[in-house]
Amino acid sequence: MSHYVLLVNFTDQGIKNVKDSPKRAEAFKTAVEKTGGKLLNLYYTLGKHDIVAIVEAPNDEAIASVLFATGSQGNARTKTLKAFPMSEAANIIKNLP
Repeated sequence: MSHYVLLVNFTDQGIKNVKDSPKRAEAFKTAVEKTGGKLLNLYYTLGKHDIVAIVEAPNDEAIASVLFATGSQGNARTKTLKAFPMSEAANIIKNLP
């Protein structure tokens, strides 16, 4: 499984309907699970981003499909970071030429 850090910002529409945000977060969790993935953590945050989510998904295509579907609803914009657990990163670094 691959890991992803999602940096989420509400759009104008999303903040106008912020009371629906917990329901949208639950729908997002369900969509991730339908791909065989898992929403590991979701945090509402103060600062540059409104939400930070940590997701595990089978592959890039799976998370991309969820994010395209979520984005098409118009409530949020996302930035996605592919994350490597320490053990994977250590293995990559160990095998550097």
